[in-house]
Amino acid sequence: MEKIKNIVKEIYPYILVILAVIIVKTYLFTPVIVNGKSMMNTLHDHDIMILNKIGMKIQDIQRFDIVVIQTGNTKIIKRIIGLPGETIEYQDNQLYINDKKVEDSYGSDVTYDIPKQRIPENTYYVLGDNRTDSVDSRILGFIPKSEILGKATFVIYPFNRIGKK
Repeated sequence: MEKIKNIVKEIYPYILVILAVIIVKTYLFTPVIVNGKSMMNTLHDHDIMILNKIGMKIQDIQRFDIVVIQTGNTKIIKRIIGLPGETIEYQDNQLYINDKKVEDSYGSDVTYDIPKQRIPENTYYVLGDNRTDSVDSRILGFIPKSEILGKATFVIYPFNRIGKK
């Protein structure tokens, strides 16, 4: 009996660590890998970022946040451009929200014209920063809030790119 107590006493800290890691990864933070060039020049293919799952619960999604979206069996990383209830339009590479010019310094290259459209409630309009090479709301349509897994703003690898984006 004493031997069993000693074994339990010895493995108890490891069990706590494993449980803590599972809880953190499931509910708070998890790594996510950038796949492709759609977020260049902000993010690069194979960058590893931290997905902040709790951030959306503390603070609403804001324009220009970088988010991870679950589309079918894949996750994509895009930038929030339009919020629920707004009208969005791109004309001559200029963003208009509710008929007012909004500076969008994230888009690299040309953003082709997007006709004026109203974003339904509980959905968002997202674009990749590499506007000529991105599968985003121009193809996927409006993104339901339920498909947004969280915000991704911090690169942890490669080490020469560590930091907030």
